[in-house]
Amino acid sequence: MIYFDNAATTWPKPPDVLDAMSYCIKEVGANPGRAGHKMSIRANEMVDNTRKKLAGLFNIDAAQYERIVFTLNATGALNLAVKGLLKGGDHVVTSSMEHNSVGRPLNILEKKGVQVTRVQCSQDGNLDPGDIKKAIRPNTRLVAITHASNVTGTVMPIEEIGKITRGAGIAFLVDAAQTAGVLDIDVKKMNIDLLAFPGHKSLLGPTGTGGLYIGDGIVLETLLEGGTGSQSELPGMPETLPERYEAGTLNTAGIFGLGAGIDFIVEKGIKTIRDHELNLTKKFIEGSPKIPGIKIFGSLNTESRAPVVSFLINGRKTAEIGGILDKNYDIACRAGLHCSPDAHRTLGTLEQKLVRFSFSFFNTESEVNAALGYLEEIVTKNITLPGGEGGCGC
Repeated sequence: MIYFDNAATTWPKPPDVLDAMSYCIKEVGANPGRAGHKMSIRANEMVDNTRKKLAGLFNIDAAQYERIVFTLNATGALNLAVKGLLKGGDHVVTSSMEHNSVGRPLNILEKKGVQVTRVQCSQDGNLDPGDIKKAIRPNTRLVAITHASNVTGTVMPIEEIGKITRGAGIAFLVDAAQTAGVLDIDVKKMNIDLLAFPGHKSLLGPTGTGGLYIGDGIVLETLLEGGTGSQSELPGMPETLPERYEAGTLNTAGIFGLGAGIDFIVEKGIKTIRDHELNLTKKFIEGSPKIPGIKIFGSLNTESRAPVVSFLINGRKTAEIGGILDKNYDIACRAGLHCSPDAHRTLGTLEQKLVRFSFSFFNTESEVNAALGYLEEIVTKNITLPGGEGGCGC
């Protein structure tokens, strides 16, 4: 198996992730923060240890680690940020390269009176910070931008946008779904007020983990209400963080595993991880011209992209290419719209869709070379799937 679907979720995970989850289930097992017994206290300590590791990774003040709240994924974090902050009459600026986790909540909020400006990106997915500045209005409350596109891998100018939002006194939300654990993220230097991230992608944790950093001075309405294990006498959710946004029992075992994933990243170093994934991305892009009819989308400058490459092959259906790679060559990749129809509209590929390869630290040069050879073989030998197209994970 060659696994090139790491932009959806990374696989495999470091062995220590499984060990940490097993330890939690076998030895700790209790509900964190819900009782005074030793197991519950230990569980809560381990959960908070993961918060502290995340704070260190994103240059969040150590004293503010409790401003990191856990969610099931980046989608949950983005919904909390967007729906918790905006109300009718507010204006939000976003881009034409956003994932549905930003786009769909904003579509719902538009029906409730929130004004949305979607700044158009270039056809290779790049965003001009000046266009963000031009879009700001007196009632602009939020700018919400992906750090890197999950379709083209294009890295957005987050630091420049952060300077604009901070100068205008506007909250800045960054979707780090494709960059947390891959690129350096500094919430201070980048002036990020809200940082949404998944635990199960490049942070190398299990599925069912993610989080939202809520900057000092940002107050969000709650999306969920329920038990918190503290201040239970209150009719509503407490004001203190993280309890205010963590109703119910957390995914304790998953958070233990996420902590181990972060340990792996810190031990290896983000630069080492980035350099390896960049090398794989560059190798694929530079080797692609030998594949007749291939077109790669996004910048060909690998320094300005995450380890994501989307492409099409002229005259071939995207879903069929994905199906052939899976069934004939045992390559797992993603063919479709990648839950980002706005991005595909920007690229002009909404109807054609694209095949996406996304690499991780555990992929190798030999796997990339093999994939290049298989794609060349598919085209030159006109390999097809019996019965038509393969599946399209739109």
